[in-house]
Amino acid sequence: MPSETQVVTMSRFLVDQERHFPEATGAFTNILHDIALAAKVISREVRKAGLMGILGDAGLENVHGEEVQKLDVFANDVLYRALDHTGHIACLASEESEDIIPIPDKFPAGDYVVLYDPLDGSSNIDVNVSIGTIFSIHRKVSHGERGTLEDCLQPGSRQLAAGYVLYGSSTMLVYTTGAGVHGFTLDPSLGEFLLSHPGMTMPEPPTKTYSINEAYYHRWAPGQQRLVRWLKGEGGFGSRYIGSLVADVHRTLLQGGLFMYPRDRNKPEGKLRLLYEMAPLAMIVTQAGGRASDGRHDLLDIEPRSLHQRTPAYLGSREFVDLAERYLEEDSEI
Repeated sequence: MPSETQVVTMSRFLVDQERHFPEATGAFTNILHDIALAAKVISREVRKAGLMGILGDAGLENVHGEEVQKLDVFANDVLYRALDHTGHIACLASEESEDIIPIPDKFPAGDYVVLYDPLDGSSNIDVNVSIGTIFSIHRKVSHGERGTLEDCLQPGSRQLAAGYVLYGSSTMLVYTTGAGVHGFTLDPSLGEFLLSHPGMTMPEPPTKTYSINEAYYHRWAPGQQRLVRWLKGEGGFGSRYIGSLVADVHRTLLQGGLFMYPRDRNKPEGKLRLLYEMAPLAMIVTQAGGRASDGRHDLLDIEPRSLHQRTPAYLGSREFVDLAERYLEEDSEI
């Protein structure tokens, strides 16, 4: 008789994982359920965006001075409404909002903090390139009833969980709670995330591939330039760059390699946001056996100073991130 294929939903997987922690209250699992629900709603709108007249910018700018896309606004609202009323959250923080987002007084507050980039890569929306959602979960550390900025400004090493949702040829949710990385693919016919990539680890030996926007080569420091020249020359690396952060990191996670977004003369602090993008992605890559660095220090060890702090980023296979750091030691400050 043919073997029976076991279908494991994300809901079942979370319940099974929770059984390993008898002290668990269920709140943490419920937060992940709520994020998964929000991802389904966002995925639905992304799929039909071109048909619904929802594409294009909303005529607004976010805190970073960038145009806010209509789907950005929608995704931000969906995540907020999925989490604000549950009683599990102390406060929220979004890349699209200048300050922390308090829980309304009419709802109870909880012990967790969620930071998120509701729709990363939104400049790719109109050209139908993969985009994503990134999230990070911390435990509340302040002593008041409700969350504060202190609760959001925690290093990535204190994250309880981190994950992303990739809206590509299929919708996939990848997350870690510090005990491995697991991926779930959305089955639209069932409306369920199904376990498709259990125990994700970066391959060994890794694929010799690097990912970077080489259009900015002339703005890089000498060490960064020498690194890329070595990779494409003596190193024998190939180049793969989508230009959508979640998609580029997802490929690096599955195939190995090195993703880079360095500082340059125009962006000496880097471009990517530490709290909403790189800290959660760093936790995932590290849990999968890789490394994440700002070129000098592990990204997970950086103490954030502000809610929208930016950082350079190097993540991927451990040996390649180590290599990048050696080249970057040659650089002085830009």
